[in-house]
Amino acid sequence: MAYIYGAICPVEGRAAGLVLPRCNTEGMTLHLAGIAATIAPGAHAVLLLDQAGWHVSEALVVPPNITLLLPFKCPVLNWQEPSGSTCATAGSQTGSFRSYNDILDHCCFAWNRLVDQPCASCRSAHVMGTCVMISGIW
Repeated sequence: MAYIYGAICPVEGRAAGLVLPRCNTEGMTLHLAGIAATIAPGAHAVLLLDQAGWHVSEALVVPPNITLLLPFKCPVLNWQEPSGSTCATAGSQTGSFRSYNDILDHCCFAWNRLVDQPCASCRSAHVMGTCVMISGIW
């Protein structure tokens, strides 16, 4: 398995993403650190997230320039279907992979394809309810 952790700034079209073997608090902490490093000095990011365990864990380290917004029971934040279809169409016609590296390559291709279309990505993110809102420049 491989998981894409990703955030896109709808204002600037900038993105931060990781492909990791597990979806857990440690991975989310790494992802938040990556996002924090791309935020302009003096700016602040607000991430709209679902109530997944790795988003609400007390062990999650949230950088000071990021705020997590975790609405209670919001089904529209179930991102799996829209992004899953993006990954499925990102280059694998059969859905089968030759190796783990092949899976990683497909995940990276899907993420880069999404990032290369920032306006479409931001529209999709707003429709899915999963976006990064920035005050200031990211």
